Amino acid sequence: MADASPLRIAMWSGPRNISTAMMRAWGNRPDTYVCDEPLYAYYLRQSGAPHPGAQEVIRHHETDWRRVVERLTGPIPDGKTIFFQKQMSHHLLPDVDRGWMDGLLNCFLIREPGAMLISLVHHVAHPALPDTGLPQQVEIFERVRASTGQVPPVIDADDVLNDPEAILRRLCGAVGIEFTPRMLSWPPGPRDTDGIWAKYWYKEVVTTSEFLPYSPKIAPVPERLCGLYDECLEYYHALYAHRLRVSTD
Repeated sequence: MADASPLRIAMWSGPRNISTAMMRAWGNRPDTYVCDEPLYAYYLRQSGAPHPGAQEVIRHHETDWRRVVERLTGPIPDGKTIFFQKQMSHHLLPDVDRGWMDGLLNCFLIREPGAMLISLVHHVAHPALPDTGLPQQVEIFERVRASTGQVPPVIDADDVLNDPEAILRRLCGAVGIEFTPRMLSWPPGPRDTDGIWAKYWYKEVVTTSEFLPYSPKIAPVPERLCGLYDECLEYYHALYAHRLRVSTD
């Protein structure tokens, strides 16, 4: 099944998901180069979002989305044949042209909104619906489905943590490449490919060497976020219905 032709995979996620662990899994493949949230500096400059270390991110990373797109659609670095791009869907602001996405294989990583919100408020005190990335994920999903005539791959974080090998095998099959067990574990520690924001957002994941076992959320969604949670559920369920599963139940 493996093909030596270049493959550019954009995995669109929202915040506080297992997207960095997923980037670790792909980065441990010998044929894959990974890219960490390439539109983040652009998003911070345009939106003014008060994220931790925002000005440092803006100074250190490319803020021109056109130049970012040139890199994402250009030659794959280091002679690799797969370019895995960890993308945050809320970073794709309305003024970014969408045409370049047609040259990528677009996938989607979702997480149950309650667990996401409970984690997100530790970094973004007063989140609004656009901060969750869910409306943007659905927009991108529908665009990809309309342009390709096919349902793009969707994976759910809980499914991955419950059975990493099974879901990653399904995902690899969906994008037309061979699964390798190297995706199931990786050396702990930071990476040169991590964004400069890693020190604010990746404190837990840098200590890991594999996907952590699934653990259901215990804390309830804060009352002040219940309305937002209800909004999130509609978008989440729209994508969840299309997720890759181990079985066809």
